[in-house]
Amino acid sequence: MLALTGCTGKIGGAVLSALLSQNLIPPSSLVICTSSDPEDARFARLREQGASIRRSNYDEPESMVKAFAGCEKLFLVSSPRIELDFHGAARGQGRERHHFAAIDAAVRAGVKHVYYTSLAFGADSQAGVMQAHLRTEAYLKGLGFKWTIIREGLYNESWPLYLGYYWDLARDEREEVVIAGDGQVSWTSIADLGLATAVVIADGMERWEGKTFYLSSSETRSLRDLAKVVSQVKGREIVTKVVGKEDFVEHYVQRGRDRASVEWWVSSYEALERGECDIKDPTFNKLIEERGVKPKPIEDTVREMLAS
Repeated sequence: MLALTGCTGKIGGAVLSALLSQNLIPPSSLVICTSSDPEDARFARLREQGASIRRSNYDEPESMVKAFAGCEKLFLVSSPRIELDFHGAARGQGRERHHFAAIDAAVRAGVKHVYYTSLAFGADSQAGVMQAHLRTEAYLKGLGFKWTIIREGLYNESWPLYLGYYWDLARDEREEVVIAGDGQVSWTSIADLGLATAVVIADGMERWEGKTFYLSSSETRSLRDLAKVVSQVKGREIVTKVVGKEDFVEHYVQRGRDRASVEWWVSSYEALERGECDIKDPTFNKLIEERGVKPKPIEDTVREMLAS
């Protein structure tokens, strides 16, 4: 049995969709763990197919122990509660607090193997967005059971977040977008990530055990490149302007963004400058090409999102 978290979210939903559409694991072998009401109508189809729907909440350890019971594997999606990371959260106080609780619950429930969705930044990254992931990776490795760490590529669909924190798809009229750094990024679509991740989870081979690897497309684009694509769609020139961290923070606070959020986010650009998100790991391309799928270019995603 495989327990899956985050199935109503982006990457978790994409993984579940791929598992089912590719017939990688039968629904009867899946346990969908949700903080929502398990009887919610959106789970009806899954229940009809034979999947189990169980209540599971990061803030209620006992609920996770019950949800994971009888499962050999756990697919653990990182917590979306980014506000826990703000103000330089100390170890155990950021989002990793949720992850630690889930891993502890998995141990108590008898889970044998945890697959964790980390992020495609560097192993020694100082980016605020990566700290909870690195802490979780270290915690998972220290428990003495089977683990696989999947550093999921930066989503194609997250480009508005990086392009000026963030580009408003419907109303943004900026011609100059302020950023705190730039670099090549191995953008990867959520659907493609879902497929590659699902293949890893469903693979009964031991080649993923004790491995940390990246799932990212081999094609890269900078934020400046994306601004050019937006320019083409909008029919007007849009350029990026790189400024220092303090200027970036003040600029976006003045635009109405929460200061703690901007201060947490700004370090992501330093990581781009360092080349942390220019991924050379070929694992992703090999996995989806074996399934007859070509990676979706970031340009296509940008155009589709702007058109919608």
